Formats: sequence, structure tokens, C-alpha cells
Amino acid sequence: MTMSAATLPKASTSRSRGWQKFRRNRAALVGLVIVSIIAALAILAPVLPIADHLQTSWTAIRKPPSAEYWMGSDDLGRDILSRMIWGAQSSLLAGVVSVTIAVVIGVPIGLIAGYFGGWTDIVISRFTDALLALPFLVMAIALAAFLGPSLTNAMIAIGLSATPIFIRLTRGQVLAVRSEEYIEGARSVGLGHVEIMSRYVLPNILPPIIVQATLTIAAAILAEASLSFLGLGQQAPEASWGSMLSTAKNFLNQAPWMAMWPGAAIFLVVIGFNLLGDGLRDALDPREN
Repeated sequence: MTMSAATLPKASTSRSRGWQKFRRNRAALVGLVIVSIIAALAILAPVLPIADHLQTSWTAIRKPPSAEYWMGSDDLGRDILSRMIWGAQSSLLAGVVSVTIAVVIGVPIGLIAGYFGGWTDIVISRFTDALLALPFLVMAIALAAFLGPSLTNAMIAIGLSATPIFIRLTRGQVLAVRSEEYIEGARSVGLGHVEIMSRYVLPNILPPIIVQATLTIAAAILAEASLSFLGLGQQAPEASWGSMLSTAKNFLNQAPWMAMWPGAAIFLVVIGFNLLGDGLRDALDPREN
């Protein structure tokens, strides 16, 4: 027995309209293409036919872009193209892992604060406000310096710094839906708090969380580049766009291409995630579907 279009679930119809709206958003599609290309290069880095990104050559120090070195070479004679591709791994990994940490910690805390209210909400909200009073990047730098210089510690520092954003967002969304009729109906049939939050509250607040996560990945990538630039992120000799910029600043006059390529990559990936996030926000907005 087939289901007619009139009886399709409302959520499914809304998702279909959202996808159609996303496809009509050219800026969002451009962002998706940029992110997809960079992600594909990062994932395929071990199998791509490129030079060893760690291999040095004293006869190829600071060579300009050429047929042999498409993006030139750095101060140790390493191929910048291969280091750019391997550096994409560090940047995307930092962005995705950092935001995952923030979501895993922040969303449950925000759910608890918004659902239960009272003193629980007051304590969590005041603590979150205190953390939000600190600039995101300053907090990430302080935590990374405390934990020690490494990509893993940088991801933890960025994730913890972004956690208050998801606590506040989740709390606000829960406050908007906890008094809806379907939540009251779930309570009236005797469902427990955990079941209500997981089955009825969380699915209805996911769209704004997904959008915020996409936008926060861009901020996390920028933060990782900043930490690596300061020596608190990915450590030598491994490649990172931020550490490449840190080295390139000493050779801006002699070898400007050393700074041009990682700077352009950071710009592109941040723009890509922001365009993608804006497109998702428009597509997932229930008021527009």
C-alpha cells in the first residue's frame, strides 16, 4: 500500500522543501563545493601522487612556483603543495573534532538547564555567561598553553572554549519547545525526563545546533591556525597552515609564495564553511519551510 503525498509525514515534507531551498542557494552550493574539495584532498593525501611533505632538499630552498614545484618550496626545500594538502588534514581534523567536543559536552548541559529550569538553570547559565565573557580565541590560547603544545591539546582547548556557545544555544531552544503540546502530552502519559528529552526535545532543536556546528567549524579552523602560528598547535615537522604562516613571516620579501598559499587556503575554507552554514540556516529554518 503506497502512501499518498497528502499523507506524507510533515517532517519528511519539510526536509524535502529544505533540500530544494538549499539547492537553489548558489552561495551555499559554492560553500559545499569548497568544503568538499578540501575535505577530499585531506582524506586522499596518503594516496595522492605528491611529494613527501617531510622531505627536505638543500638544493631547492625557497624555489618559486614552477613545473617541478607548483606552489614553490619552503625554507627547507620541502614541496609546499604537498604540505598544503597534508596541512588540510590538521585544519579539518581540528575543526571537526573541536566542534564534536563542544557539542558532546555543551548540548546535554544546555538540555538539562533548559528542561529543568530553576536553580539548575540559574547555576549553569551564570557559569556559561562567565565563560562567554572571555573572548573565544583568548580562552583557547590560555587552555592550549596550559595543556601544552600539540594538535590534540589544541583541539581540546578549542572544543572547551566553544562549549559555552552550544550550552546557551541549546538552553534557548529547549525553553522555546518545552511548553509545546507534544511535550505536555509526553509527560501526561508518564514518560520519564530522559526519554522526553531524547525522543521529543532534542530532535526538534537539532536544526539550529547543526547550523551552529557548521559555522563553529570555521571558527575552530581559524583558531587552530592561530594556535599553530603561535607554536601551540601542530608541531614541526608535521604540516599545518598556521605553522606554515609562522615560518613564512620571516621570508615575506624573499619568498612571498610561502605565505600566500596557506593564507589563501585558510580564507577559502573559512568562507566555505560560512557559506555552507548560512545555506543550512536558511534551508532548516522552520518558518521558511
